[in-house]
Amino acid sequence: MTPLLLLVDLQRDYLDGPGLQPAAGPVVERAAALLRSFRKADAPVAHAWTTVSRSEDRRMPHWQREGRWLCEEGTPGHEPPPDLLPQPGEHVVHKTGFSAFENGRLDEVLGETGAELLIVAGVHLHGCVRQAVLDAYQRHRIEIWVAADATASNDPLHAATTRRYLEQRAARFLSVEEVEAALASEALPSHDGDGAGEAARRCRDSLAAWQEDTTADRAAALEELADRLEPRAAELADAMAESIGKPVRYGRLEAVRAAEMLRAVAARARDADDADKAGTAEVHRRPLGVVALVTPWNNPIYIPLGKAAPALAYGNGVVWKPAPAATAISRRLEGLLGDLPVALVEGGREAALAVMAQSEVDAVTITGSSQAGFSAQEICGRRRLPLQAELGGNNAAIVWPDADLDNAAREIASGAFTQAGQRCTANRRVVVHRDCRGELLELLRRETAALRWGDPRREDTTIGPLVSAEARDRVARLIERAGPEIKLIVPHRSEAPEVEGFEGAWYPPTIACCDDADHELVQEESFGPLLVVQTTEDWDRAIELLNGVPQGLAAALFTSSAELTERFLEEARAGVLKLGRSTADAEVDVPFGGWKGSGIGPPEHGEFDRDFYTRPQAVYR
Repeated sequence: MTPLLLLVDLQRDYLDGPGLQPAAGPVVERAAALLRSFRKADAPVAHAWTTVSRSEDRRMPHWQREGRWLCEEGTPGHEPPPDLLPQPGEHVVHKTGFSAFENGRLDEVLGETGAELLIVAGVHLHGCVRQAVLDAYQRHRIEIWVAADATASNDPLHAATTRRYLEQRAARFLSVEEVEAALASEALPSHDGDGAGEAARRCRDSLAAWQEDTTADRAAALEELADRLEPRAAELADAMAESIGKPVRYGRLEAVRAAEMLRAVAARARDADDADKAGTAEVHRRPLGVVALVTPWNNPIYIPLGKAAPALAYGNGVVWKPAPAATAISRRLEGLLGDLPVALVEGGREAALAVMAQSEVDAVTITGSSQAGFSAQEICGRRRLPLQAELGGNNAAIVWPDADLDNAAREIASGAFTQAGQRCTANRRVVVHRDCRGELLELLRRETAALRWGDPRREDTTIGPLVSAEARDRVARLIERAGPEIKLIVPHRSEAPEVEGFEGAWYPPTIACCDDADHELVQEESFGPLLVVQTTEDWDRAIELLNGVPQGLAAALFTSSAELTERFLEEARAGVLKLGRSTADAEVDVPFGGWKGSGIGPPEHGEFDRDFYTRPQAVYR
C-alpha cells in the first residue's frame, strides 16, 4: 500500500500561537520523526501551507474582519521550523483557506504518486487538518491515518469533538510509533474496549441488590475491604515495584493509606445518612447509578479506591478502566474487591472512551492528562453527565530569603524527585528570590544528591526509574529541546543505574534554571524528575510566576513573614496550598482538587464525595 505523508500548516505563525495543545515542541518533534521515516523509505511527502500576500489579499473573510495577517509570504512566520522544511522532490501545496485541496494541486499529487494511504499531521486538528481528512475521504475514498501526537489544536475541546467525529467516519488515529510500525508490518493495532458494554450492563444489573443494602451495610463492606487490603501492603508494594518501578517504601505507604481512606469514607457516609431539613422540605440524597472510573498508573491502588469507595458507599455501581501500565496491579486489586459491584475493563484510550460513552453510565470521574480531560469533557458534555476530573499539576514553591532554606531545599527536593517526579502533586517549579538563589541551588544540589536513585525493590530507594522507556525518552526530549542556553544541574551521576528489568527507563534527577516564563520547560508538566528554577526580585512577580501556567493544582510557600503568608493564601490560584512543606502529598479525608486547567467539577475526598456521587432531591410533605 503506497503511503503519502501530508503535513498541514506546520508553520511558525501557527506553532507560535497561544493555547496550542499539545505544545509546539513535542508536535514538531513527532512530525519531524515521521518525516524522517518517510524520507528514509523514499516515500512521497506533501507540505500544505497557508500562504497569503498583501499584493493580492485572498485572506479568509474572518481574517480580514479581524485584521489578521498570518503566514504571509516572505515572512519568517510563513516557514516551518528547520526540521520540517521541504527537501527537493517533495510537494508544496499552497492554500488561503481551510482545505489543502482547494486549488486541485493536492488531487494531482495523489494521482501522480499512486497513493493508497494518506497519513496526516499538523495544525489545527479542528480546522485545516479536519478539512484535509474529510476532503480526501470524500474525493478519493482513500484510507486515512492521522498521526495523533504530531497533531495539535488551539481549541482542544473542539479538537476532541473532531477526533471522535473523524474516528467514527473517515480516519484512524495512531501515534507516530504506531504509524511507523504499521507501515513496516502492514498491520494496524487492534481496537480495545469491546468489553465496556458488557461490563456496564453487568454493573447496572447488580445495582438493585446493592442499593437495597443500608448505608451502614455498604460502609461495613468498605471496612472489610480495608481489612483485606492492609495485610497485603508489602505484597502489593513488591508488585508495584516490579510492574511500574515505584519504590517499595512508597508502594507500601500507598496501600496502607488506601485502607485508612476506605475507613474514613465509611465513617463519613454513615454520618451523612440522614435526610437534611431545608425549610418545609426534606433534602434526600440519591445515588447517580453507574459511575465510570478512569484512573492512572502512578497510584494504582489509592486513586481507584479513592473514587470507587465513595461511589459505592452512596449506592452506586462502578465500571473501572485503569491505565494499561497498571494492569497487573489492577487485577490484584480486583481480586480483593469480593462481591462489590465493580466491573474492570482493560485497555487504552479507546477502552476509556468506550466506558465513558456507555448508555448505562450515569457519571464519570477521571484522573489523567489534560488531553484525556478534554476527551472526557466532550463525551460528558454531549451526554450531559456529571464529570469530576483531576488533570495534573505544574506546581510551584515560592522561596523567600527569610525562609529556613535548609528545610525548603529538603522539602522541595523530596517533593520534586521522589518516585521520579511521577506524581500530580510533585514540585515542578521553584520561584526563588534572587538574594537567596545561589544558596538555595547549592542546597537543592546537596539534598537531591542525598536521595537514593536506584532499584525500586530496595527499601532505601526514593527515586526509581520512570514507568517506561517511552516516558524516559519524553522527559529527555523535553530537556534536549530546551537547548544549551538552559543551565542544568545534575546532582547524581548521569549514567543510569544497572538494574535488571528496568533497562532504558532511567533519567537522572535534573534541576533546570529557566527565567523565561513562556518557555516550554516552565509551561508544560514534565511528569518526570525535572525541577525548574525561576528567579524574581519582588513578591508581585513571584505570584505572577507562580500562577502563570495553565494548571493550578498545588502551590507552596517558604517564608517566615506573616504578611507574605497571608498574601500567598489570598493570591495563589491553586486548590492545595502548603506552608513550609512540599507541594507533594495530601491527607486522606481532605478535599483534593485543582483550579484552572487542573480540575473540572468538585474536588475529590472529604465532604465533597457526597456532593459528586449523589443527586439531591427536595421532598415537600
